[in-house]
Amino acid sequence: MKNSSVLLLLPFLAACAVTTPPQQPIEAPVSRAQQAAAQQQSILPSVKTFKRKIAIGRFSNETRYGKTFQVDADSDPLGKQASDMLMNRLVSSNKFLVFERQDLAKLQKEQAMLKQANLIGVDALVLGSVTEFGRSTTGKSGFLSATKVQTARAKVEIRLADARTGHVFFTATGTGEASTESGEVAGFGSKANYDGTLNDRAIGAAISDVQNALMSKLEERPWRTDILRAEGKQFYISGGLRQGLKPGDLVSVMKQGDVIRSQQSGFDIALPSTMIGKARITSLFGDNESNEGSVAELISGAVAAGAGSTLYIAESKD
Repeated sequence: MKNSSVLLLLPFLAACAVTTPPQQPIEAPVSRAQQAAAQQQSILPSVKTFKRKIAIGRFSNETRYGKTFQVDADSDPLGKQASDMLMNRLVSSNKFLVFERQDLAKLQKEQAMLKQANLIGVDALVLGSVTEFGRSTTGKSGFLSATKVQTARAKVEIRLADARTGHVFFTATGTGEASTESGEVAGFGSKANYDGTLNDRAIGAAISDVQNALMSKLEERPWRTDILRAEGKQFYISGGLRQGLKPGDLVSVMKQGDVIRSQQSGFDIALPSTMIGKARITSLFGDNESNEGSVAELISGAVAAGAGSTLYIAESKD
């Protein structure tokens, strides 16, 4: 009997004795500097990208959720959470120049201390609100089992306004939902307490739903840039690697049309531009998107002296 017990234990002990050898770290075939350069290159645009200057002007909570008579409307956490999520997504996309507006007073106070101020105007203001938010709990009960589902739903509305005229030129709606489920069978299983993260996930899903439409609209504007300085046939222009420019690219030198105010709409309307020449990018300078630029050389056409203020650079169509 003892021998048979020992024989039965041998396979079990043998299985317990098996160990997995520790994995040895494998060095990458390239250096860390090369890896960092490759990661930086992967986020650069493959086509010429006009980076609009945008800011989130206001994002409020228009629902009853989380509101009491003592809560200040300017410090509502749900609206601030949605605003911060949207700003984080816009910055992470690397497609826009995003400027602070919600905490502008804090920036101005710091600038007063530094005695430096260089606030930049934006092309569009993002205005929005959380218009729907709620939670629900549902469940099913059987002979020996029970399930409980907690669900949070959110809806956000956004609009884009031209910062110069106040004209609202785009609106979009995003909805999101998040849920968690728990169950018990014959008294065993998980018990679902109140899950506060569902609120965050529902708001995040609504922001994700609306951000694609928002980004597509903001990217509709064709790429163009201004001439910083003209010296003979050489131009210094704004924008470089982070806008998709690289040495050898051909660009068009354009002369903008006259701007005339429409008596019908009240808007300033620019007459069609004319191309006066072609230029080739020869080199780049600057180390970030706020100071980068390019050097271009005129290869066709002619630029009249003193015409620099009426010229700009556009993407070449051929």
